[in-house]
Amino acid sequence: METVVITGATSGIGLSTTRLFLNKGWGVMMASNQREQGEKLCAKFAEQFGNDRVAFTCTDVSDAASVAALHDATFTKFSSVTSLVNDAGIVISGKLHEVAEEDWNRVFAVNVTGTYLVSKAFLPAMIAQHRGTIVNISSISGLAGDFNMVAYNATKGAIVNMTRAMAMDYGPDGIRVNSIAPGPTETPLFPADQIDRFSKHSPLGRIVQPEEIAQAVYFAATPASSAMTGENIPITAGFEIGTGQPAK
Repeated sequence: METVVITGATSGIGLSTTRLFLNKGWGVMMASNQREQGEKLCAKFAEQFGNDRVAFTCTDVSDAASVAALHDATFTKFSSVTSLVNDAGIVISGKLHEVAEEDWNRVFAVNVTGTYLVSKAFLPAMIAQHRGTIVNISSISGLAGDFNMVAYNATKGAIVNMTRAMAMDYGPDGIRVNSIAPGPTETPLFPADQIDRFSKHSPLGRIVQPEEIAQAVYFAATPASSAMTGENIPITAGFEIGTGQPAK
């Protein structure tokens, strides 16, 4: 059985990705700092897919000891790990001079250091088996700037270039590393009152659904993308393809 570790697995993109991998027959280790929600979801999925297919570990990806516990729990449950999806992330808004230092440090701790710590924990096993895939969730906010989002922009830009560097370092070990860059996506992190406004900037007249991101993650994690590594794939409903020239 192929297995995947998914951080941020209890909501939004992470939850949709969990469902998709389970539906595709994979074993899934769900990781999130939302203990109650994670345990409820895991019990539901275990009833639907079988207890041997899914587990949950409450994890703070910014804490090395918590990530080590996730690693140990994963290999207690499953014999190997095929893929890792680094989805856990938070958003901090504000212009640079408005962002408190503790908020700046926290968003980097979760979004960037979290990706580093979780990848570092699982890479040795992938190197030993000479195969594996890592999918990092970046953002179109890592490819261009946003108003009042400097901290988030900085972290997601870091993820894009981390992905490239990791792909170069671990390709000889049979490990592929790619990132998915969602555009505005209808998750709990996205303000519901902004959906219509953002939809007007898409050629498709809508924002992205988390299930659509999950499909891209699954593609990047599986042999369907066997010649692809170090890439950043925008899934945006066309949100970012224009020059900004007004339609009318």
